[in-house]
Amino acid sequence: MAAGSGGLKDATALVGIGQTPFAKRLPEDERTLACRAVLAALDDAGIAPGEVDALASYTMEETDEVELAKACGFGDLTFFSKVGFGGGGSCATVAHLAAAITAGQASVGVAWRSRKRGSGPRPWTNTTVQLPTPAQWTRPYGLLRPADEIAMLTRRYLHEYGATRDHLFNVALACRNRANQNPAAIMHDRPLTREMYMTSRWISEPLCLFDNCLETDGALACVVVSAERARDCRRRPVYVHAAAQSLPAQHHGMVNYWNDDPLTGPAWSAARHLWKHSDLAPEDIDVAQIYDAFTPLVLLSLEGYGFCGRGEGGAFTEGGALETGGLLPLNTGGGGLSEAYVHGFNLINEGVKQLRGTSTAQVPGAAACLVTAGEGVPTSALLLRS
Repeated sequence: MAAGSGGLKDATALVGIGQTPFAKRLPEDERTLACRAVLAALDDAGIAPGEVDALASYTMEETDEVELAKACGFGDLTFFSKVGFGGGGSCATVAHLAAAITAGQASVGVAWRSRKRGSGPRPWTNTTVQLPTPAQWTRPYGLLRPADEIAMLTRRYLHEYGATRDHLFNVALACRNRANQNPAAIMHDRPLTREMYMTSRWISEPLCLFDNCLETDGALACVVVSAERARDCRRRPVYVHAAAQSLPAQHHGMVNYWNDDPLTGPAWSAARHLWKHSDLAPEDIDVAQIYDAFTPLVLLSLEGYGFCGRGEGGAFTEGGALETGGLLPLNTGGGGLSEAYVHGFNLINEGVKQLRGTSTAQVPGAAACLVTAGEGVPTSALLLRS
């Protein structure tokens, strides 16, 4: 598809990925980590930094375009954007670059995320940021932590559909099992058992320690170019088949209690747009990287993106469905629960690895991968194909 023809389908490709080590505490600052991840991604693609003319990141990213461009030696930038809502923005960074390149506004795009969440402060401790003026009048007293907000939705989900903590454990276990295969994962050498899960401390009932994502220092990046340019790059291209963003009507971040149905979150509207602009359907997906800041978000996303019916997310996880060889192998690098939590960017890079055939938990013959951003907040998603 020629640039400027008006469609994103397979018009661009991911040709380079890079990351730093992941840890609870890294000595480098966020800008240094960002530069290392970006330069690694460009080297992976075989593209010189001076060719970069487009950038996309998160509004929560502390390393801005000017700093990164100078430090990495980029050329003239003709497109740069930032996507809001933290974990909901991951896939949208790639989507913005794909749109810019397809429209002829740029030729080589880099998306990145750098965080020191492991050694840095928790964002929710800054109540001025966490509670803008409208939220001060609409949140129950003390409802500040994302874990508490998602716990409310989880309690309702368990009540309405009969899902159990065993279903949440299935999600945590699948992610941990894949992390145990991934030397780069923080939890690589730490297996998880049902007993460990069931006896762990509460973070916010019904969410226990292992229902919550890691706190991580680290950075990741990827490189996007046109499909035509991708054929000349160093690595096998992974095509951006479709992309979507979603901020549904009357949405209220995380808690979503302005809606008649709080359990129908942004994933549902993102999915409608994504599948509408795709040649694929849920049954065509070989492997999925589903945003897992909290285990119940996976159940909600399985339903929203059409892998099972409403209220069936818990049952879908049974019988090893999320494990390698199951119905839908999930978060094959370990995800935010067990590899690293860098606002979902590791899910993008893991999707690329799967379609290149280089994952540490490779799904044989994987040719189509769904990558999602955070459910419960304005979100985004990608369909990648080899």
